[in-house]
Amino acid sequence: MTQTTMPSQANSALSSVESDLLYEVVDGHIVEKVPMGAYEILVGSFLNTCLDGFARASNCGRAVSEMLFDFGAGLSQRRPDVAYVSYDRWPRQRRVPRTQAWTVVPELAVEVISPSNAFEEVLGKVHEYFQAGVQHVWVIAPPQPQVYVYQSPSHIRVLNVQDELTGDPFLPGFRLKLSELFDVEATEA
Repeated sequence: MTQTTMPSQANSALSSVESDLLYEVVDGHIVEKVPMGAYEILVGSFLNTCLDGFARASNCGRAVSEMLFDFGAGLSQRRPDVAYVSYDRWPRQRRVPRTQAWTVVPELAVEVISPSNAFEEVLGKVHEYFQAGVQHVWVIAPPQPQVYVYQSPSHIRVLNVQDELTGDPFLPGFRLKLSELFDVEATEA
């Protein structure tokens, strides 16, 4: 990640930054988010489509990709690769704001590890998500292929390609075979 500016300059700096630049705000500084690889984008997009389709069909929430979340004063603004927000946390009839960041804490934050990610960076985000009130964090590691399911910073389950991701307790009934998630290039081609 590349540091761009100080917080007092953040609003004016954003107007001069390319509109397609993905960034986060960490310790009051705008930090450019390094783009994911093509395969990692495909995995994240597939997961977002599955989560959002299930959530909307169940009328319980929505999934988003690359949304900037404002976790509140003193906390970073983070942009998980995929996130799920229930209608309990943000009611369906309440319009999502037309601002840079959405001021809600999702139940689920997902990070898809890309070749540009450092282990320390991803682990730091996991801890920040829990500090902000996120209930679960999934870290998807395509090269392995594995998913690290965090129920807390110290309670982790490692799922392999023969396993299944489940949305319990935040998205009851959601199930996705990891063989489908990691074989997206075959199913999407």
